[in-house]
Amino acid sequence: MTAAVVLRRAVPADARAAADVWLRSFDTSLPTVVRPRTDDDVRGYFRDVVVPLRETWVAETAGEGRGIVGVMVLNGDLLSQLYLDPEWRGRGLGDRFVSLAKERNPQGLTLWTFQVNKPAHRFYERHGFVAVEYTDGSGNEEREPDVRYVWQP
Repeated sequence: MTAAVVLRRAVPADARAAADVWLRSFDTSLPTVVRPRTDDDVRGYFRDVVVPLRETWVAETAGEGRGIVGVMVLNGDLLSQLYLDPEWRGRGLGDRFVSLAKERNPQGLTLWTFQVNKPAHRFYERHGFVAVEYTDGSGNEEREPDVRYVWQP
């Protein structure tokens, strides 16, 4: 049986767990992408910037052993982060997060993902996002070629 999962706004106490989801997901999904920041840098960024200054949502399991298993960050119409704990992929959490992002930004959304992340491309395209720009990665700190997606209602 799958534990119930609640989507809710992040609070300061969630920052470390949300960063840890990001770290596990990034390392599992993007093994060829070099992270320019240490784990502690990422945790500090979530603590000092992401949770207090962005519209940050978490997916939290209910009941015994509850914990954060997903994180989504909105910055205006930019869906800037959507990461799931690797063990929680394929259970509909990403779909729920994208639905929430569309509810929060009914006028449209944009996002960036790395070109090597083909599963993300398929996921976002399934949700109506269209690739509109490809870059050589010179605009991101990983220096990894990326693609910008747009969703318009």
